[in-house]
Amino acid sequence: MRGGGDRTGELFSYVDLEVRVRRNHPLRAIRTIVIEALSRLEREFAALYSPTGGPSIRPEKLLRALLLQAFYSIRSERLLMERLEYDFLFRWFVGIGVDDAAWDHSVFSKNRDRLL
Repeated sequence: MRGGGDRTGELFSYVDLEVRVRRNHPLRAIRTIVIEALSRLEREFAALYSPTGGPSIRPEKLLRALLLQAFYSIRSERLLMERLEYDFLFRWFVGIGVDDAAWDHSVFSKNRDRLL
């Protein structure tokens, strides 16, 4: 018997992105290297931001997203944010949760001078 086509949204979701990314995916090794390299820059990143004001997106996340843009030949930051909105692999690599919204593409423009 063919199942029904009615689908409703789930109220709760318990998705562990770590489990969703297969163990032998090439991005696992790359992510480990990137996290280690960026952790060495913690002091430099902290010096770029004011201790007062609103919270910002961590530069480590921005840089990891830009790596994905290069790896997957995504032609614009707007398209990168669209992909980050629905792709579990991208969310896992960047370090944002399933329920977190992807940030606006203009964040890159605002932070480019600071990071470069």
